[in-house]
Amino acid sequence: MALTQRPSLILFVRHGQTPTTGVELYGRKPGVHLSDVGADQAKKVGQRIAGMGKQRIAAIYASPLERTKETAQAISKELGVTVKRDRGLIELDVGDWTGRKLSHLRKLKAWSSVQKYPSGFRFPNGESFLEMQTRIAEATSRLVAKHPGETVVAVSHADPIRALVAHAMGTHLDLFQRTVVSPCSVTAILYGSGGPVVLSVNNTGVLSDLSPA
Repeated sequence: MALTQRPSLILFVRHGQTPTTGVELYGRKPGVHLSDVGADQAKKVGQRIAGMGKQRIAAIYASPLERTKETAQAISKELGVTVKRDRGLIELDVGDWTGRKLSHLRKLKAWSSVQKYPSGFRFPNGESFLEMQTRIAEATSRLVAKHPGETVVAVSHADPIRALVAHAMGTHLDLFQRTVVSPCSVTAILYGSGGPVVLSVNNTGVLSDLSPA
């Protein structure tokens, strides 16, 4: 990943809760919107980011799916910053598994590979976990190059954010499932010339004290 001399802080936000969060593997299924709870989560994460004090947000980017766009718009209202679309932040393409119930998928033999050997798994007619990780790492590299020394919000999805944390930490992709990324949590990664520094993962509290130790 290309790095800059002036560190860039990227705040990765998972979209808010939907009516089928934890029930369905919706992947890139269209028409999945925030629930009332998710809309409230999105408003509150916008307020938390706005409360970072002197930390000015230079830009907001979002995956093109409805749930991420709606979350980004709620953040935009709090910050007064226009939302831009970045397809590199999109959800994992789960192919033929799109829209299927998690309770059914967990019974498949392939589910064990998803959990224990994701680096070697490709969804039928979909994307591999490695391709997803490479895609979001490249998208992040572009954001860093566009915003040297600035703070940016990137609204994405749980698996891409978890895979990016593994990438930043130098952790094997097969361990990425051990990281929790809750709806409207903030994962903050600082990108500078010395390499990425993970400041916070799955943050659902105060953001004003984010800084490298």
